[in-house]
Amino acid sequence: MLILASVACGSLGWSGNVLALPAVMLFPALWAMSPSRMVAALVSAGYFLAASRGLPQGVANFYSSDLWPGFLLWMAASSSFVAVHAVAWTRRPGKERPLRYLAVAVLMALPPFGITGWAHPLTAAGVLFPGWGWWGVIAATTGLIVMTTRFWPTATIALGGFWLWSAATWTGPKLPEGWRGVDFELGESLGRDGSLEHHRDLIDTVGRIAFSHAGTRVVVLPESALGFWTPTVERLWLEGLRGSDVTVLAGATVLEPQGYDNVMVAISADEARILYRERMPVPVSMWQPWRVWTGQGGGARAHLFANPIVELGSTKIAPLICYEQLILWPALQSMLHAPDIIVATGNGWWTAGTSIVAIQWASTIAWARLFSVPVVMAINT
Repeated sequence: MLILASVACGSLGWSGNVLALPAVMLFPALWAMSPSRMVAALVSAGYFLAASRGLPQGVANFYSSDLWPGFLLWMAASSSFVAVHAVAWTRRPGKERPLRYLAVAVLMALPPFGITGWAHPLTAAGVLFPGWGWWGVIAATTGLIVMTTRFWPTATIALGGFWLWSAATWTGPKLPEGWRGVDFELGESLGRDGSLEHHRDLIDTVGRIAFSHAGTRVVVLPESALGFWTPTVERLWLEGLRGSDVTVLAGATVLEPQGYDNVMVAISADEARILYRERMPVPVSMWQPWRVWTGQGGGARAHLFANPIVELGSTKIAPLICYEQLILWPALQSMLHAPDIIVATGNGWWTAGTSIVAIQWASTIAWARLFSVPVVMAINT
C-alpha cells in the first residue's frame, strides 16, 4: 500500500498541473512509514519513477530508437534518488528521522545528487505559499520535516488547508510589461537549420510581434533558436534589427575547444552578446563529463553555480533553460539575487507524447508565484 500510494503521489503531483504539485508533500510521510530499508527504497523508486515516467518515451524520441534505451536511462536516473533515501532511512522514530530527511532534502537539491534531483517536493512551496518568498521555502521545508514525524496527520490537515486556499485564490504569474515570449512548433529542425532563410524568417517573426504588440521592448525566442552562434549569424541579426528598438533574447550554441556551451544571447540594433551560459544541461544527451575525464572532449559544458543572474540594462534576469526548470538549485540560487524577471526557455520537441514540458512549466510557475516574480516563457515543440 505504501508503494502504491507513492506511485499515486508521484503521478498526481507531477502531472503537469501546477495546482496538483502539493500532492508530493505526502511522500516524506510514506517514506517515514516504511517498515524496512527495502520498503523505503521501493517507496522512493515508486515515487521517482512515476514522477519521471515520460523519460523513456522522450529518450526514444530523441534518439529515434525503441523504448529500451530510455527505460535503462530511466532506471539509472532513479538510482541516486533511491540510494540517498534508502541510506538515510531509519527504523528509529524521534528526532533522528526528521533530521535525516532534512539531510536528504538538501542532498537532492544540490550537486552532485541534485543533478538528477527531479521531482523535489520543495517545489510545491510555490503553490502552498504563493508570495511568501524565502519564508515560503522555510514553511514548506518545515512541513516536509513534520511529515516524517508522528504529527504527520496534523501537518497534512494544515498543508491541505493552505492548498485549498491557494487553489481557490490562484492567479498565474504576471507577464512583464513590454516582454513577449514566442513559442515555436518547428520540431527537431530548430537549432539544426542554419540557413540564411531560417534566420531571416526569425527576424521577420520578431518584427511582426513588435509591430502587432505596441510597446514590446524584448522578444524571447526558445532554446537553440539561433543554432550555432557565429560572427556571420551575429552580423545578420544586427543588420536585421537595425532601426528597431527591440531586443531579442534567444537560445544558441557556442563551440568551445573542450565542447560547447548552451547559451542565451541578447541582440539589439547596437550590439550582440552572450548573456547567459547554461548551468546544468541535460545529462547524457548534452552534458557528458566522461568525455572530458577521458580526454575526448565534446558535450555541453556545465557551469553549475555560474551566472545565476544576468542583466539586461537595469533589469535583473533569472534565466532557466530547459532542464534547469526540473531541478532545484538553479531556481533557488537565482532567487537569492532578487531578480526582476524569470526568463524560461526550452526546446522540447523530443518530449512529444509526454508531460515533460507541462511539468517544466508547472515548476517554473511555482517558483515565480512563490517569489512574486514575473515570468516570460518560450518553447519549441
